[in-house]
Amino acid sequence: MTTPATDHTPDYPPRTPPPPKRPVSPPRPDTAGLHEDVAEGRMPARSGRRGVGMVNRRGANWVLESAPWSAGKARTAVVGQLRKWGYRPAAGTVAAVEAVVTLLVDEATTDPGTRITVHLSDQDGQACILTLSHSISLTSGHEDGGDDVLHRITAQPSVSGCGTDTGPDGRRTWAVVGL
Repeated sequence: MTTPATDHTPDYPPRTPPPPKRPVSPPRPDTAGLHEDVAEGRMPARSGRRGVGMVNRRGANWVLESAPWSAGKARTAVVGQLRKWGYRPAAGTVAAVEAVVTLLVDEATTDPGTRITVHLSDQDGQACILTLSHSISLTSGHEDGGDDVLHRITAQPSVSGCGTDTGPDGRRTWAVVGL
């Protein structure tokens, strides 16, 4: 005699509910005239990140550990990137670029924090090198203690300008070097 439990074979695979319907997507923004505004200079091109915008120049950046050896890595990266872009500066200019990068990175590593970034851009035969300390515990504005490093940066040959400021994302120190 068979029992009802042995006569029944299970249904395979079990029945699953239908997938949920896709939500209605919002309408796409109207960008018909945006590209013409950027091309004609009425509106600067902006990247997706807050506060970053570059027009008519190349750029590169590196994230480094906030440590004493970061200056060596930054020097190698900056000089290598300038060579990739086709710059062949004289030995004295390369030494000035390396000295400036060392001063900028050493200044950024004195701030509390675990990382720094080095940013490089070029335009019209000049390179702008910027370091950002990413230390949010600093107060905004100009600090008088930063003037000492600025004097050492401007003492380097080929430096046409430099500056420092502190914002919500950390201390920014930059220099413009002629190539």
